[in-house]
Amino acid sequence: MEKARSFALAEFVSPDRLLDAASRLRLEGHPDIDTHTPYPLRGTRAALLLAPSKVPVLALVGGAAGAATAYLFQWWTSAVDYPLNVGNRPPHAYPSFVPITFELMVLFAAFAIFFGMLALWRLPRPHHPAFELEQFRSASSDGFWVSVAEERRELAEKAAHRLRELGASHISVLEEEP
Repeated sequence: MEKARSFALAEFVSPDRLLDAASRLRLEGHPDIDTHTPYPLRGTRAALLLAPSKVPVLALVGGAAGAATAYLFQWWTSAVDYPLNVGNRPPHAYPSFVPITFELMVLFAAFAIFFGMLALWRLPRPHHPAFELEQFRSASSDGFWVSVAEERRELAEKAAHRLRELGASHISVLEEEP
């Protein structure tokens, strides 16, 4: 079971100030920082020092598994388990295996991405303490928010003080229930 965490949430008037504050907080040693904006911001990955995306690896592994499954299944059923000589064609006619192999490759890659991202993002998460804050509704329309998650409330309050120094217009400290 996860421990209860505290969050410092702060709204900024511009995306540049938000990215500057997130970058400074990250460099000062706050490990769990996130931004909440109405649209993707260029430079967020660099400001938060995010690792490269795992989606290409998920797609590659899922696609390879799908292609291998389709090809081996077709080969086994037509050449090994029940070979038929129809029109003097060879039992292992690999060109006819290509369409189904491609389709299962795409299907397995899509499933791997979908379920892999659910696992990586720890979804579904129906509730977050930020949803209780009325001002946070602006994050989906015109607000630029940063959240700093800390293990103890004192650390979240220090982060909130630092956010105020960095020019945040609205600051709140929230606690997650265990």
